[in-house]
Amino acid sequence: MIEEKQIDYERTILIGLITQQQDEEKSKEYLDELEFLAYTAGGEVYKRFIQKMEKPNPKTFIGTGKLDEVLSYVQQHDIGTAIFDDELSPAQQKNIEKILDIKIIDRTHLILDIFAQRAQTSYARTQVELAQYQYLLPRLTGMWTHLERQRGGIGMRGPGETEIETDRRIVRDRISLLKKKIEKIDRQMDVQRGNRGALVRVALVGYTNVGKSTLMNVISKSEVFAENKLFATLDTTVRKVVIGNMPFLLSDTVGFIRKLPTQLVESFKSTLDEVREADLLLHVVDISHESFEDHIASVNKILDEIDSADKPTIMVFNKIDAYKPETIEEDDLVTEKTKAHYSIEEWEKTWMNKMDGDVIFISALMKENFEAFRKLVYDKVRDIHVTRFPYNNFLYPEEYIE
Repeated sequence: MIEEKQIDYERTILIGLITQQQDEEKSKEYLDELEFLAYTAGGEVYKRFIQKMEKPNPKTFIGTGKLDEVLSYVQQHDIGTAIFDDELSPAQQKNIEKILDIKIIDRTHLILDIFAQRAQTSYARTQVELAQYQYLLPRLTGMWTHLERQRGGIGMRGPGETEIETDRRIVRDRISLLKKKIEKIDRQMDVQRGNRGALVRVALVGYTNVGKSTLMNVISKSEVFAENKLFATLDTTVRKVVIGNMPFLLSDTVGFIRKLPTQLVESFKSTLDEVREADLLLHVVDISHESFEDHIASVNKILDEIDSADKPTIMVFNKIDAYKPETIEEDDLVTEKTKAHYSIEEWEKTWMNKMDGDVIFISALMKENFEAFRKLVYDKVRDIHVTRFPYNNFLYPEEYIE
């Protein structure tokens, strides 16, 4: 069991926009997620600031009046960090830092920071470091503000520029080195994948914090780290699993998220090779989350980007035990509909069960409807195996073997 260290939470505020592309409800939803990200990274959110604008201010992201309001709150409440929900340009970040005089980070920077905390293996750390340097490169100019504070301006321009250009060259060289290192590790991992033999490969995919690692633990009886924070799992874990008499390989992959930084998508595409090479995907969905439909769409978008959208897939609607139904009105009386009202049969009557492909409703934590889930996975893995090796079909009878 992993003990959680005592964290001194940073005092933070969140800043987001309501635009034509992002209405008030969507903005609130994104800030809820941003707050969870901030908590995961070690921040305590004191206040949210939201401004309605047609598009972000190119100089300061939000308007000057709203920025004055933020400055007043920051000074009164000793806030140390402001987190913006969208990626800031280098110029915006520099301008805002000058006005607020506190640490300014955006959603991309925050996710990169969480990934840096969570990376355990050398491979994951290399991928995160590459993404961080790619994010850092265009922002180096703003990091040399200490030169402005030195006495006298004449004679300082040359050395300052030289220092920035030197650092740019160092960062570019480091990016090149990290890319070569990742390519080398990729080749080694290709060999490892080739050495696993002809076992059927199953990959868990889904939005971050939907219960993939918990499901992995229950299926494989392993100890994969799982907790109620975003990106609890960063490194791909592969386990050999046997259901009945059918062995297969099960991999747990990094969770997806909306507004995923481009740098991370590029850096972690090699990690997603486990998904690309899988014979069957288990798309895990947190049905208790109010935005689970958006989560499904986000995951499908990334699967499409890595050419894995057409793979055989089982939609696994998880956390049915945590689902909070809406109230129902009967004869002017409002009653709370408890989860006891929702049997598996009732779940199977919902629109979710009419989606293309196979669908199952479970609770990985409570092991609810778990035998039906195991049976479905067994059948699908068996079908793939029999197609691949028709000559040993006699080894696997039709009935499910406990």
